Amino acid sequence: MDFAYDARTEELRAKLLAFMDEFVYPAEAVAHEQRERLASPWDTPQVVEDLKAEARRQGLWNLFLPDAEYGAGLTNLQYAPLAEITGRSPQLAPTALNCAAPDTGNMELLAQFASDEQKKQWLEPLLTGEIRSAFAMTEPEVASSDATNIETRIERSADGSEYVVTGRKWYISGAMNPDCKIFIVMGKTDPDGADVRRQQSMILVPRDTPGVEIRRAMQVYGYEDHSHGGHAEVVFHGARVPASALVGEEGGGFAIAQARLGPGRIHHCMRLIGMAERAIELMCRRAVGRTAFGKSLAQQGVVHTWIADARVAVEQLRLLVLKTAWLMDTVGNRGAHTEIQAIKIATPRAVVDILDKAVQLHGAGGVSQDFPLAELWAGARTLKLADGPDEVHQRSLARRELGRYV
Repeated sequence: MDFAYDARTEELRAKLLAFMDEFVYPAEAVAHEQRERLASPWDTPQVVEDLKAEARRQGLWNLFLPDAEYGAGLTNLQYAPLAEITGRSPQLAPTALNCAAPDTGNMELLAQFASDEQKKQWLEPLLTGEIRSAFAMTEPEVASSDATNIETRIERSADGSEYVVTGRKWYISGAMNPDCKIFIVMGKTDPDGADVRRQQSMILVPRDTPGVEIRRAMQVYGYEDHSHGGHAEVVFHGARVPASALVGEEGGGFAIAQARLGPGRIHHCMRLIGMAERAIELMCRRAVGRTAFGKSLAQQGVVHTWIADARVAVEQLRLLVLKTAWLMDTVGNRGAHTEIQAIKIATPRAVVDILDKAVQLHGAGGVSQDFPLAELWAGARTLKLADGPDEVHQRSLARRELGRYV
């Protein structure tokens, strides 16, 4: 593995770093002010649309998609340092570049599995940033970390022309945003099938389908996450869609979900490293600018320990993420399965600790809205659950290691 970034990556890094300094960081306070004046907190502030237009003008658009037909055609290894940069302002930068979850995973899913008609109707407007989307998998009544537990039903109508979707989902990211026009829903088409991994299917349900109820916004540590369109509880009351809305084949939902979640996990880890870098920067600025007990915080031994440990952790994580990206490019997601699980376990854990120390160093300011640290902490802590809780990945990883000796 070559640790040097190639020429195209360096060019895009330079452009993106300049874009962050000139446009994104100054827009953080503006977005907050504009959102307070919107008719609905779920509407998109104008400054976000301005950022999107500027990003498209500069060619900083759809960088996450490796398929050059739809995106920038970057490898995972090329995209990793770019995603890291966007992680420094996770509420604005990924959206500005059309590289925000859950749309990224949904676009990858549609590009890989959707029919030509489905791509034209839903993928194309997602690629241009005209609409947003949501991925409806998690349910409140079952342990959704085991996807075979999913209870939502996708039943074929008597004449075979439609599917009827019935079930309750929650923490459906982006669903509160009025620009979210399509749900990719995972449910069971064959709940009694002998193979528990062939019971599930994926289906496209437009937001305005009769029977789709956006019941409420779910909070995450007290935040409603307006920037990303919230996390909604959604109920499907026998929502009917054409049979052509099925993604792939009946029984293919579990495999499609796994294909979607692999890239999503590494994208989260890439951005988490950027969040950690932002935290280290804020820690250092705070330390040299504050005095306690007769000397600056930068002269306190415990602060030295926090900053040094944070730097070591970030350097370790970055190398592991880059190795994982390289493996995904060279041997595929399946060949990189161990490393994907390793970064999913290690990165949120370490970044939560770094952010916690940054909050501590900022005192009362660290838990306030005047700094991004509390919101960054909530987001990082949530990623110990999202896309599979740590314990599920640890279980799988341990079994693979033990398998060498059994």
